[in-house]
Amino acid sequence: MIPSKKVAQWKYTTCNYCSTGCSIEIGLNEQNKIVTTRGHAGADVNRGKLCIKGILEHELFESPGRGTEPLIRDKHFEDFKPTSWDHALDTTADKIKEIQAKYGRDSFAIVSSGQLLTEEFYTLGKLARGVIGTNNYDGNTTLCMASAVSGYKRSFGADGPPGCYDDFEHTHCLMAFGSNLPEQHPIIYWRLKEALEKRHFPLIVVDPRVTMLAQFADIHLPITPGTDCVLINAMLHVIINEGLQDQAYIDAHTQGFEAVKALVQDYDPKQAQHICGIDEDTIRNVARIYAKAPTAMSIWTMGINQSTHGSDGVANINNLNMITGNIGKPGGTSLSITGQCNAMGTREWSSCSGLPGYRYLENEADRNEIADFWGIDPEFFPKKRGLAETDIFPAIETGEIKGLWIVATNPMTSMPNTARIRKALEKLDFLVIQDVYSDVETNQYSHVYLPASVWAEKEGTHTNTERRVNLICNVLPPFKNSKPDFWIFNQLAKRFDNGQMIHFPETPEGAFEEMKYLSKGKLSHGGPRHLDISGMTYEKIEAARGIQWPFREQDEGLKGTARLYSDGLFPTQSGKANLLPINFYNNNEQPCDEYPFWLNSGRVVEHFHTRTRTGKIGNCNKFSPTAYMEMNPDAAKELGVEHQSYVRLTSRRGDAVVMVQLTHRVPRNMVFIPFHYHDCVNRLTLGLLDPYSRQPAFKQCSTRIEPIDQDEAARINVKRRAF
Repeated sequence: MIPSKKVAQWKYTTCNYCSTGCSIEIGLNEQNKIVTTRGHAGADVNRGKLCIKGILEHELFESPGRGTEPLIRDKHFEDFKPTSWDHALDTTADKIKEIQAKYGRDSFAIVSSGQLLTEEFYTLGKLARGVIGTNNYDGNTTLCMASAVSGYKRSFGADGPPGCYDDFEHTHCLMAFGSNLPEQHPIIYWRLKEALEKRHFPLIVVDPRVTMLAQFADIHLPITPGTDCVLINAMLHVIINEGLQDQAYIDAHTQGFEAVKALVQDYDPKQAQHICGIDEDTIRNVARIYAKAPTAMSIWTMGINQSTHGSDGVANINNLNMITGNIGKPGGTSLSITGQCNAMGTREWSSCSGLPGYRYLENEADRNEIADFWGIDPEFFPKKRGLAETDIFPAIETGEIKGLWIVATNPMTSMPNTARIRKALEKLDFLVIQDVYSDVETNQYSHVYLPASVWAEKEGTHTNTERRVNLICNVLPPFKNSKPDFWIFNQLAKRFDNGQMIHFPETPEGAFEEMKYLSKGKLSHGGPRHLDISGMTYEKIEAARGIQWPFREQDEGLKGTARLYSDGLFPTQSGKANLLPINFYNNNEQPCDEYPFWLNSGRVVEHFHTRTRTGKIGNCNKFSPTAYMEMNPDAAKELGVEHQSYVRLTSRRGDAVVMVQLTHRVPRNMVFIPFHYHDCVNRLTLGLLDPYSRQPAFKQCSTRIEPIDQDEAARINVKRRAF
């Protein structure tokens, strides 16, 4: 029986886990203590529903391990000592200045997150680009969405998902590439499921594993890992050679068709089937279903992005949709399903890959515009983007980077090849960690720890997968002596010369007003900025339960723009989208005699990222309290491995101990491990990088299975479960 929770008042906010963007109401009792959470029934995104993480999100505020005060030490192997905020921030500023004076401005690097509020991203970007002046500044969204960003830019001329959740209601065919909605984004899956119940249409899932979404699909394509480009090229071969393309759309709104047509002649399904593992007849059938549908849409998540050719995969999905005329219309779109709650916010406003509002460091007019608005010399800005997160850590190895500031991310668990990351962190002259939790694994190597406030202890906005800006309201004061990230950035800025010159608004709403101003205007080729939020206010956002951009100051009502590119105009110099010939190259580490199993990884519904939050919430953690591995029963029988026994996995980089779960969800030559656990799957991963996005290939490497002493493995298991 669910105990009665007496709620005196409900306060509005937005979920701080995945990118779905669910509207939440937090219930407080008469003592102003949070007692429960519910979905907001009037919100278009979730319509009252929440997943297990959202339902239990109110438990975050007093969860174990939260940082209570700033900490400091001289060496990472010494014990921390409590200190004041002034001393912690003074020390941080002094160390940054010291390192930059000795080794150059770019010798200090910053890595942020997709978990902050957008106003915090904007403020951190202003601090990094306009005050500290390092060009080596990036976000952990490089690990999840960088390939989608790169693919959108290459195809359409700008970032920004062109579709929305409402497209499920209108499509006649949906193809999901490496996306397991029921476990990754349960509320988006509910939207899809509801659409399918009203009007059935073909659901095609491309995934090497029999995921939950694959189990519900009409057609499941168990592709060979990393060969999505081959499958799509073979589909395009069929569509073009059988005259199923939308030639009128191609001629009017795209450029490059002849080059794509020529390239896909080399991808006849007869040959392609031997590379991608999908038989010729199925490829032809799927291609015809997709092309003949009145509208068709593609979605994807990490199965495409986390690859050595993730950007190519995204560009090729865009090719498929443009060649069939499925861009910018109800039910016809390419739609990346974003990972973190505010990965879109970091893409839009953080200045990680450029300057605010999708501006480019490489563009002189963009540099001049932002420098003029901030009140600094444009020559202070670099002329091109610096290192991505995945290049920052190798730069520590070479001595190029001496200091690092990590904000709300945990690379000791999230980055591939953990042993290499550990050695890099040990080599730093100075490391500052800013996080909600003091027990986050990366804090083992820091010199200063800054305790940040969590979620609804702050105020600001998020942007979700469908470009919907929603409001996070301040429900509670900060926990003990933790501080909002916005406050920390503002206070640190005051300790630098440029921080005295640049105006830093005192409130998040003040920063939002600056963002609104910078979102207006035209692009260099004369078209309007799509990322226009000038018509939004906090009051309007809360009243609408989220507004999609673009929403311009002259727009009336509370509804933004559902889809991009409905007019057929794209933010390229020609105004046309780019069809790109995508040739497949195979540089994956593949199964061999020594390492005979593919290693795959992904998310489970009860956990989020590196478990710094869900690992502390009992009703989330109890479903998956320890690392485990899915293994095919036939493969297990050959090796004498039993269900729920422990094994040691080994790759060319390291080893990991896991519990075995036998299931037919994975083929005989593959194992699957959830990526949430410290000292587990990323001890094994290779992490080769996509040349365009610099995103790692977490999902394509090889491993072998070895026996391990069961008592010793159980001891390791118990130790891990104590988190």
